[in-house]
Amino acid sequence: MPDTRHNRDFRSRDDRGSVALDAAIVAPALILLIMLAILVGRTSAAASAVADAAHDSARAASLSRTASDANRSANQAADASLASAGSSCTSHRVEVNTGGFTVPVGQPATVTVTLSCTVSYADLVAIPGMPGSKTLTTSFISPLDQFRARS
Repeated sequence: MPDTRHNRDFRSRDDRGSVALDAAIVAPALILLIMLAILVGRTSAAASAVADAAHDSARAASLSRTASDANRSANQAADASLASAGSSCTSHRVEVNTGGFTVPVGQPATVTVTLSCTVSYADLVAIPGMPGSKTLTTSFISPLDQFRARS
């Protein structure tokens, strides 16, 4: 009968430390995967917030009577919308095209709002090649009331 005790000791000695080695190999990949998931989540949440804010801004601008009121209303609506969404924008810029306010009453006209938001990735520097930030830009067009006075 063969000596199995010797074979059993040999096999257990070969497996020692393999769990630590597996963890050392898998842990960085797992951390990178988690960081990537956070990056994608932050970007998609910010993109959704920017789209909603652009829509709200364009709607607020289209309800205004003058181009200067439209600019003011669009900026206020963007600030409020981004704040209520808890967006991760570090800065944002609102551009309002109020050319529709010069169109004569009775003709179709629109106001366009372009909202740019900078999302910071500074806290995700563990991902190699990751830029420090990304700028998301969204535009929305809202019609002006065709038969309301504008100036």
